[in-house]
Amino acid sequence: MKIAISVGDINGIGLEILLKSHKKISKICQPIYCVDEKLLKQAAKILGLKDPKDLCCVSPCSFMPCIEPACITKESGEYSYASFLKALELVKEHKVQAITTLPIHKKAWQLANVPYAGHTQALRDIFKQEVIMVLGCKKLYMALFSDHIPLREVFEKITFESLLKFLLQLAPFIHKPPCGVLGLNPHAGDFGVLGDEEEVIREAIKRANIVMGEERFIGPLVPDTAFVGKHWRYYVAMYHDQGLIPLKMLYFKNSINLTLNLPFIRTSVDHGTAFDIAYGNKADTKSYRNAIKEIIRHNLKTKGGDRI
Repeated sequence: MKIAISVGDINGIGLEILLKSHKKISKICQPIYCVDEKLLKQAAKILGLKDPKDLCCVSPCSFMPCIEPACITKESGEYSYASFLKALELVKEHKVQAITTLPIHKKAWQLANVPYAGHTQALRDIFKQEVIMVLGCKKLYMALFSDHIPLREVFEKITFESLLKFLLQLAPFIHKPPCGVLGLNPHAGDFGVLGDEEEVIREAIKRANIVMGEERFIGPLVPDTAFVGKHWRYYVAMYHDQGLIPLKMLYFKNSINLTLNLPFIRTSVDHGTAFDIAYGNKADTKSYRNAIKEIIRHNLKTKGGDRI
């Protein structure tokens, strides 16, 4: 199976993860790296690694910046975005079956005038799909109703129609219900004392379950106790940090990012560029390897990724 790898921000830990994982990854798939081979050799030299061999690299653009460890630069933003677009080009042309993205730096994308805050937002616009961001591992998956948006915008986003549509789109990807849906407010609103968004959430859950013909979703759950004493595999969080704080506390090194509702499988690592350890030979490769394995598992199980 061929998988395109977009390399993320070259000043972060992405190239270190790529180089150190290549031998293991290439045993289970054929990775196509959207990066100049000279850049990988430059990264290997800085890291004190042997020159990479037997790599299949596709240059993403007409320029190649120099690596500046832990620096936020326009050039690294331009290059990481070009690498991402090259990966999408390969999957659109059916030259690969899936893509995995290494971490970008959002500020570098902004400096490069990239019109998106991140991969997920770009995928929504490019493919005109209401894609869903799911993060997690086999023990816990967290679907984010809203992802990379300011917290003040979350309240306006929660409507009966939008949440119902989200739940119905998520439902086919869930097996072994239930999926717990978190409330928005402290104490899940405390019967309206602390907010009334939970009533909208409750009605959307009720309607989704009627449409699905089973109680696939449960909630709204009190967010601060939703994970206590329960062994559910799936949850929906109303906003980014609400879902990712418990997930990363429990399974940070194992979890990945999976984008649903695309015509192909896209996974990513569940961490950032980690400038604090960039080119220090300290990066953990487990999330990246799990992201690749998730694609292989989906391909073998569903030939297109119908469930998680």
